[in-house]
Amino acid sequence: MIFPISSDDLPAPASRGERLPAIDILRGLALFGVMAINVVFEFRVSIFGQFLPASRPHEWGTTFFAGSLSPDMTGLLWAIIGDSPFNRAIEDGLARAVSMKAFALFSLLFGIGLAMQFERIAAHRRVALLLRRLLVLLAIGLVHLTLLWNGDILTEYALAGLIVLPFLFAPNWLVIASSLALLGLYFTGWLVNVLPLPSSAWMTQHVADANRIYASDSFPQILAFRLSEIGAIAPLHLWIFPRTLGLFLAGIIIWRSGVLRDASRHRAMLLLTALAALAVAIDAGPSLATVSLAIAYAALILAAANTAWGVRLLGWAAPVGRMAFTNYLMQSFVFSLVFYGFGLFGRLSVSLALAVGIVVYVVQVIASWCWLRLFQFGPVEWLWRSLMYGARQPMRLPPKS
Repeated sequence: MIFPISSDDLPAPASRGERLPAIDILRGLALFGVMAINVVFEFRVSIFGQFLPASRPHEWGTTFFAGSLSPDMTGLLWAIIGDSPFNRAIEDGLARAVSMKAFALFSLLFGIGLAMQFERIAAHRRVALLLRRLLVLLAIGLVHLTLLWNGDILTEYALAGLIVLPFLFAPNWLVIASSLALLGLYFTGWLVNVLPLPSSAWMTQHVADANRIYASDSFPQILAFRLSEIGAIAPLHLWIFPRTLGLFLAGIIIWRSGVLRDASRHRAMLLLTALAALAVAIDAGPSLATVSLAIAYAALILAAANTAWGVRLLGWAAPVGRMAFTNYLMQSFVFSLVFYGFGLFGRLSVSLALAVGIVVYVVQVIASWCWLRLFQFGPVEWLWRSLMYGARQPMRLPPKS
């Protein structure tokens, strides 16, 4: 259905001069973190394996390599493909430095994006268009969740966005108070006790079933198993839902503060914020450290990306960040093909899985740069915008005058 909308209600897409490259850079780097965590902890193995410390697999490929290669080469290959100190170090580093921090960064960015959209849309159309935007995101998320990958974050973001939407009309004090209250609820860990995971026996059996079904069964069997997991995975989303809401609201306040509009003038403040957030993280619990490190990363990247040397160093991330929606879904498609379609689920080490992810990400950086030389939006971003406004949006870049 095409909805009647006047030209005054359709803000033109931000021109290259109006865009804030630092935010695109931050989004592109956050996407790398999300990719790394997804490919190592969720596509490679069952997500429930991390809750079973004794479930580490034995070294893969030991027998295959032992008789055909030199001892030195065999040892090197075991270090790369097996349950080696090298792989455990990578896994531990990702868990400590990246894991939930990348998702927290995306939550902040989503709140900032909502506030930016709110300002750009004509006042009398804000509710209708933003509501439609979030409902379209929910529909895409549900398709992604059920047909492609049950680790989807889009559904959670759409639902959180619908709850946060009224706060776009609220005064700052209410947004700040609500953000702090929700983050405080997350820091207490109360929901972890109220909504526990399944029993260890269930998770042990489930990990074994996942290793068998995802690695060797047909698509209908994989799909049925994936759908059966959703209920067990739901508590993981509910645990962090207050954090998602709180960071959405924090993103709204950050945008309203005006710092991002002229971050080059606020570099000192951004650096002080980063130092304070890092100091908080030193002796903080895991929940608080997740949020404080995400804020520190954001402040440092924004401070750097608003300098000439920072743009030269990090500017490559801007195109992939501008197409983050498209790239996120494409990562799910490629990783589903690799780990489910090619039967590599549970069979790749941390380093090999991460290497696959890095190759995919590098290809996306190049492809995004090429695409945006011709088009204004990524393909999924274009679809999202067109469905939001109920009118086909211009795709190609306007000719240069």
